[in-house]
Amino acid sequence: MSETRAPASIGINDVVRFVLELFAFATLAFWGFVAWPLPWNIVVGIGAPVIAIVLWALFRSPKAVFHIDTFGRAIVEIIVMAAAALAWWDLGQPIVALVFAVIAIISGIVNGLKELS
Repeated sequence: MSETRAPASIGINDVVRFVLELFAFATLAFWGFVAWPLPWNIVVGIGAPVIAIVLWALFRSPKAVFHIDTFGRAIVEIIVMAAAALAWWDLGQPIVALVFAVIAIISGIVNGLKELS
């Protein structure tokens, strides 16, 4: 018996979302190392992205460990993306924070509509 799978279609929003995820994780690491004094910068610089990555892997990734409904996945995504935007705001970069937040919101809405259809 051979199983036939439909080829995975990767759209432009999927690529944008992947870049947003990586940027959010890198942002949290950068914020942790820059915004906190020693020795907390090491703890937060490693801990913040690790917590975000674990949250994403457990609940939001395509091969998530725990399968939750669309709204639960949206909450996890909002938490991670908002944390990254707030990190830029805290670093004194409100333009980067706003641009990142707007792109993340648009991409999230497009993906949410796709998941709910």
